Amino acid sequence: MSFTITVRQGPARLASRLPELTKSSFRSAAPIRAFHQTATKPSNFFTSRTTVASTLLKTTPKNAFAQSSRSYQQSAAPPVDSGSMMRRLLTGGAIFGGTLIAINAVFNRETREDGGMPAFERSYLNSTFLHTGLGVGIIGITARQMVQSGFVYRLMVTSPWVVAIGGLALSFGTMLGTRAIDPDNYVPKYALWTAFNATQAAFIAPLIAFAPGPLIARAGLYTVAMMGAISFVGATAKQEKYMYIGGPLLAGAAIVAVSGLAPLVIPATAVRTLAFTENIWLYGGLAVFGGFTLYDVQKILYHARMAERGIIKKDPVNESISLELDFLNIFIRMVQILMMQQNRKK
Repeated sequence: MSFTITVRQGPARLASRLPELTKSSFRSAAPIRAFHQTATKPSNFFTSRTTVASTLLKTTPKNAFAQSSRSYQQSAAPPVDSGSMMRRLLTGGAIFGGTLIAINAVFNRETREDGGMPAFERSYLNSTFLHTGLGVGIIGITARQMVQSGFVYRLMVTSPWVVAIGGLALSFGTMLGTRAIDPDNYVPKYALWTAFNATQAAFIAPLIAFAPGPLIARAGLYTVAMMGAISFVGATAKQEKYMYIGGPLLAGAAIVAVSGLAPLVIPATAVRTLAFTENIWLYGGLAVFGGFTLYDVQKILYHARMAERGIIKKDPVNESISLELDFLNIFIRMVQILMMQQNRKK
């Protein structure tokens, strides 16, 4: 009678025949091999829970808990992702610092006729940049709240034409209203300026909803680096040196806008034409709005000189609107370019 037949007779029968099995196991080597082979079977219907627990404790290797703890430590992947994100942010910071150092070494020459930037120009430029940073912060926080509250998804399920036309109307209305209000009327001016930032947040909220967070951070860092470098060039250049590029930039902005509307007119079969218009929208837009940043910085300094003479009033809120629009247009294209690069890697 084999050991397998004995197991099927039940635990009580097995206990009663334990001495006989022990004697027979010492007579030959075959029962020993059979005993060990059947003991390693995972399924044993009549084995009690305590017997299974003791068997598992006996057969479990001593380093099993070390292996389990080691596998638990290996599954902790988020620190790796955060480290890679930190490396990307540090890379963007290095690009920003290197750009500033290079521009400081190449372009920072006192070519202005007045011997450098006067204190009133520096103060007015710093105030404008402060309002620009506040406006961009309001746009970012508002867009994030729109995404978390589900307002963006409700906008997306409605008619896109109604949203686009209504958003453009609100954007232009609040911008023109902000510019028309006297800078001494703080409350209505800042209220309309905040409403203008909210309308811009509604435009970029769908982009933030679908783009990854690290990619948004990289795009923002690259945008700050690009605008910072261009602003430095415009601030240290000769007076009104780049004021003449306003007209050509408007023409370039019109071409970029038409290329953005090309997918609505050109059929989907014209792949090369659509790719060409997309490149104009992305890279041509970066060049155009980079030029607008240079032009706007020089225009701010020109307005600072006019305000110092008493011709116009100082209005950093109006000046910041132009820089905010430059920032948003560059930022949107940075996000699209980074998303295209990420899709190509996949």
